[in-house]
Amino acid sequence: MEKGLNVEIICIDKIASTHLFLCDEIRKNKIKKNLAIYALEQTNGIGSRENSWQSSKGNLHLSFCIDEQDLPKDLPLASISIYFAYLLKEILAQKGSKTWLKWPNDLYIENKKIGGIISTKIKNFIIGGIGLNLKYCPENSSLLDIDIKLDELISEFIETLMQKKLWKNIFSKYMIEFEKSKQFNVHYEGKIFSLKDALLYEDGSILLNNKRVYSLR
Repeated sequence: MEKGLNVEIICIDKIASTHLFLCDEIRKNKIKKNLAIYALEQTNGIGSRENSWQSSKGNLHLSFCIDEQDLPKDLPLASISIYFAYLLKEILAQKGSKTWLKWPNDLYIENKKIGGIISTKIKNFIIGGIGLNLKYCPENSSLLDIDIKLDELISEFIETLMQKKLWKNIFSKYMIEFEKSKQFNVHYEGKIFSLKDALLYEDGSILLNNKRVYSLR
């Protein structure tokens, strides 16, 4: 266990879901401070649209809760998944990875998914969950394209998160990268839509099929 930058980081050997664990503990008022927890092995991870996230020992299974007041003041709540994902993407890019962020919360290498981010708001906390394929990947997905130590990646991510980088600075870079997403589809209200003609707004939402769609997952 280590402390730093007002976030306590805890590592455990095995858990069903780091994300569900944090959510449950916050609802029970057992967690009242910023906290990050990662598991060396996760048996029942949660992905987008409450799907299961297949993973294995050696991959990144990280969840964290941050008090809303400790996030940048200009960060729209509906765009938190984009914000978290882009911070991680930038760390990986600095280390030589070609990872990019597909709207709204999927990390890709070329045309294959390597990870994803989910976010939830409970009470005054924003809970973020990150899964990343470092050692194992399911069929039709891929692995991170660089070698990186799990604990170092987590420490760097939390450190970056607590720098409170402004959303406007993240968005100015992401709006360029968003063009890559237009080659793909997205699930919305049980249907699949092409992102080819989607328009990106400054709060991270998009105009899709004449509807404003937000990225909070």
